[in-house]
Amino acid sequence: MGRLMERGDSLCFLPDSENPLLSWDHSASVSSTSSVGRGLLQQQVTQLLTCVEDISSDEEIHEEMARTLDKAFLLWRKKLKEKYLQFRMHVVTWNVATAAPPTNLNELLLLNNECENMDMYVIGLQEMKSGIINYISELAFEDPWSKLLMDVLAPLGYIKVTSIRMQGLLLLVFARRLHVPFISDIYTNYTRTGLYGYWGNKGGVSISFRIYGYAICFLNCHLPAHLTNNDQRLIDFDKILEMQNFENDNIPNILDNDLIVWFGDLNFRIEEFGLCFIHESIQKGLYSILWHKDQLNIIKKSDSLLQQFQEGPLLFKPTFKFDINSEEYDSSEKRRKPAWTDRILWRLNQKLQNTSKNFKEPERFFSLELKCYQSHMQYKVSDHKPVTGTFELELKSLMLTPLVTLIPEGRWITPYDLVVSYNRSPDFKSSSWDWIGLHKVVIRHLKDCVTYAWVKDNLVSSEKGLYQVYINASGFPEEGGEFLLSYYSSNLKAIVGLSEPFQLCRNNLSPEDWREKKGDPLMY
Repeated sequence: MGRLMERGDSLCFLPDSENPLLSWDHSASVSSTSSVGRGLLQQQVTQLLTCVEDISSDEEIHEEMARTLDKAFLLWRKKLKEKYLQFRMHVVTWNVATAAPPTNLNELLLLNNECENMDMYVIGLQEMKSGIINYISELAFEDPWSKLLMDVLAPLGYIKVTSIRMQGLLLLVFARRLHVPFISDIYTNYTRTGLYGYWGNKGGVSISFRIYGYAICFLNCHLPAHLTNNDQRLIDFDKILEMQNFENDNIPNILDNDLIVWFGDLNFRIEEFGLCFIHESIQKGLYSILWHKDQLNIIKKSDSLLQQFQEGPLLFKPTFKFDINSEEYDSSEKRRKPAWTDRILWRLNQKLQNTSKNFKEPERFFSLELKCYQSHMQYKVSDHKPVTGTFELELKSLMLTPLVTLIPEGRWITPYDLVVSYNRSPDFKSSSWDWIGLHKVVIRHLKDCVTYAWVKDNLVSSEKGLYQVYINASGFPEEGGEFLLSYYSSNLKAIVGLSEPFQLCRNNLSPEDWREKKGDPLMY
């Protein structure tokens, strides 16, 4: 087969033997990573685009070209999949109106759909029961919402990365176990705006961290209520952004993150329309009429900061205000007008999405697509309906391996002290407060371990990049079972290494009999 080549101002068809672009050794060009090889390839692509109209009538050339391009794109997609990580994230916001959690959260967390395998859950609640007795009790123990969420998600392989509570506001982040070692620099913050900043019934709580090298922040807000308080909502939001600073030199303020997800009971209302007109529009599914008078949509047209935040279309009923245990809007004497008070928005650093010319691969790439934005009408414990946003993230990982790699033996025997081996990245800076934990395979949160050992205090040896630390057997569970190890970094406030699961077995032999039988009192 030949190729079309330019000669002067005309095009002609050359056999392969006379084509200068095909005169180099093919195998050498495929393996070459030099700029010369890439330049020749780009030249071929440019000429192909120039000639494509002229060869459209030749079916043989057309078919051969299509097959070649198909192979090239398949190879390209395969290479992209190796370099880019697909990541699914589910965000929940719900004003629970001091209610206890329902018994079943499967629909809210999309657990009934086997195709919806999430990598991360982000759950923000507002108006949790926060009386003094409840609040003090829940600081010492788990609040009922956190407990239920951990009970549901931990057996499915999710670990609570962190959480923050400010009076009635709660924000939690859960991640699949395989992602946990790639989450670091975890910081939390809160801003009170109730009673001029002295009371935490209104305000915002946030969680910021790095995942695969990118800075992400989740901000859960409860802004002032009522139709006439629109200006105060904007003032409070500005105050929250101004005060949300972190102990991180690289990310000093919330707006410096690569991605911000802002959600909560934002309390924006529908202006001008009367109650009857709003009800009639909802019954007929004419939501777009109401969007135009939604306060948040109106202010976004003129506010330069809010214009940076994106939101999906409101294709669901307004989520406030409902009669408790009902799907009927407010029937009390107040007869409050329905509104989309519960919202999820996001702001992505646009620099991460810019692709370079000449097909050069970007050093950093992070994209986000909203897959589903919906309310969940079946939950009736509150006068608000929960709202969820399901996102698909695609990113070029800046971390290919965990900072610490733990190397457990296949099987450990107790009641003797165990020796843990690990190696670490040259860039990792350890601390005197780092520790290695022994966990059951079902981990509820980062510090949910059955026993632990301080890395510096219990160091046995460190030779040729391999470190060994012993863990005292006094904390081992008698029943044994399947366990794993974690390395917690005090500097990064995160687990930076997780081992594969292994068996921990109980040994009933006396120490003397065990040594005589195995020759090693520590492990085998």
